[in-house]
Amino acid sequence: MTRLSLVRHGETDWNLSRRIQGSSDIPLNETGREQARATGKALTRRRWDAIYASPLSRAVETARIISAEAGLDDPRFVADVAERRYGDAEGLTGEEILARFPEGVAVPGRESREQVVARALPALIDLAEAHLGESVIVVCHGGVIGALVRHVTAHALPRPGEVIPNGSVHDFVYRDGVLELDRFNLTAEDHDVFTVAVS
Repeated sequence: MTRLSLVRHGETDWNLSRRIQGSSDIPLNETGREQARATGKALTRRRWDAIYASPLSRAVETARIISAEAGLDDPRFVADVAERRYGDAEGLTGEEILARFPEGVAVPGRESREQVVARALPALIDLAEAHLGESVIVVCHGGVIGALVRHVTAHALPRPGEVIPNGSVHDFVYRDGVLELDRFNLTAEDHDVFTVAVS
């Protein structure tokens, strides 16, 4: 069995202004760095063997902050867990997207959730196979985490209106060739569950 804990990167200025980031490389802001430090401190309650990250700078910096807190080596990069590409919607707010692309109008260049799963899931399974019996942190993005959670829970999670906060942790377990969700939307305040081992 392998544990893969997916962490959403810390806040950016575009998160704060509710702009779609996608593949745009937007850096952390100071709040995001504090969130990364808080998550890193919480994750020190467990033992970790490795850390990986999306190559986008907001994930890389989050992973480096967590690595420093947890005493891990520098993160290695996995291109296939980069954020969902939103095409012409990147940089826009939700209201701007609706104005420019009314309901039923496809956003040019936007990657579907199914396409995200098709690239991210095999990459995570490869990581799990490379770290059998170990615990691995993977710092990535809300769109990737949401797509994977929907896929492995048959759309039971996230619930309607439920968000994936910056700095949150999502525990997956890989066993018998299958990736399953163990715990969803843990935050740095969830002190008790950060210490619980998967049975």
